[in-house]
Formats: sequence, C-alpha cells, structure tokens
Amino acid sequence: MASQPQGQRRRLVVGNWKMNGTREDNTRLLQGILGGWTALESVDVAICPAFVHIPQVAESLKGSQLHWGGQSTNPHEAGAYTGEVSAAMLADLGCRYVIIGHNERRRLRGETDDYVAEQFLAVQRAGLVPILCVGETIEQRESGQALATIGAQLDVVRNAAGLEAFEHAVVAYEPIWAVGTGKTATPDEAEQVHAYIREQFGELGRQLTILYGGSVKSHNAAELFQLQDIDGALLGGASLEANEFLAICRHAEQAGKRS
Repeated sequence: MASQPQGQRRRLVVGNWKMNGTREDNTRLLQGILGGWTALESVDVAICPAFVHIPQVAESLKGSQLHWGGQSTNPHEAGAYTGEVSAAMLADLGCRYVIIGHNERRRLRGETDDYVAEQFLAVQRAGLVPILCVGETIEQRESGQALATIGAQLDVVRNAAGLEAFEHAVVAYEPIWAVGTGKTATPDEAEQVHAYIREQFGELGRQLTILYGGSVKSHNAAELFQLQDIDGALLGGASLEANEFLAICRHAEQAGKRS
C-alpha cells in the first residue's frame, strides 16, 4: 500500500529523559532549550521527565510551544498500587502524552503486550495521547521475525482498543538493538518497518504519526526525517543535551517544510 505524502501528517519530536536529572540539572537543561528555542510551524515537541519532575517541567514550559508527558502509567485509575502513577494523575498535571510499551519497561518491569494494551486504554480514558512503542530484538531481526514481532505487538493493542482509537495515538518504532547502543537502523531498514506499521491500519494508517527511536542524533536526524513514513523521533540521550535536542527539532521542522 502506498503511503500518503508526509506533509499531511503532523510531525512530532519527544524527549524521554528516563531516570535522569535533579531539579538543578533540569533547570539548566530547560533554560538551554527555552533560550535557544525558535518557533516551529510543522512540529509538535514534548518532554517526558521522571514523574517527580513533571511539576517542575510543567511550570517551566507553561506558555511555551512545548508540551510535556509521562514515561509510563499504571492502567488503574486509583487504588492500592504503591509506587504507581495513574493516567488521571498525569492529566491533572497537564500532560499531553504518555509513553507506553517502551522496551525498557517491557524488559526490566516485565510489561506484556496485554498490559500495554490496558495502559493504552487508560491513557485514552484520561484524555491523553498514548505513544505506543514497538520493536524487535537483534535475534528477532536476524531470524527474519522483525515485522511479525511488531505486527503481533500492534495486534494486541488494536484488538483491545479498536482501530479507531489510533486516530488519537502515536506509534514509535524503536528497534531494541539500537536503543542506547549508538547503532541506528539504516534508512532502508527504518523505512521498511514504518511503512509496514502504516499498512497495518489501512486507510487510517495514512494519517497515523509514527516516530523512530533508536540512537537518533543531530548527525543522522535529517536523513531519517526525509523518509516518507517517518514523522519524527522518540529521543533518549539526545534529549538531555539542549543544543542536540534543539538541532533535531530544527531538522524535523526543515523536513516538514520540504514535504
């Protein structure tokens, strides 16, 4: 299935700070980002800090062009879940996005596809936008199972939420072997997977925002963003450096203007 021209989809760059930063660190980073910020017309930008730092980030970004979000959520709205945070709580803090299904949560916390589907539903019930992460291991890629693995991850969520739910969702392809390793999928590898993901949603897929996440840096962002089916990036380490983060946002803006 041919993909719709990228210019008809909104681009998005998301910074996932993971478990990094103190209030002092965050102040310096946010000052660097806001101090070097230039208005963007074709790109939405969001920062997802650790839960405890969301109020600080929200206060700093209030009135700016940037959004903020959570890195995960418990699928329950409230209850006896010590140490957990609900999507309703994130909404109460002004979040717009919630990352779910990140490979680190799947690997380190044992989050299954079914659990991720529950999170997806909870995020949308709270009026927020889920950023659904999917991706394969190096073993799955080398055995030719990459697309089947990603398709299965998508199927579980789609079966639980329904196809129409993805009208208000984002998908992020993060090859596990490329996250935090310095390795990046080749443009052909990334485009193949993004096109495959888009095809899984039929006509709706033509409007679906799909991000790439896997050691995206300013030196490779422009090449990735010019591909037809890549709409932006889910950043890890690059979002912790103001100049690097800003450069990637500008590459996304430039690609949006060309498309």
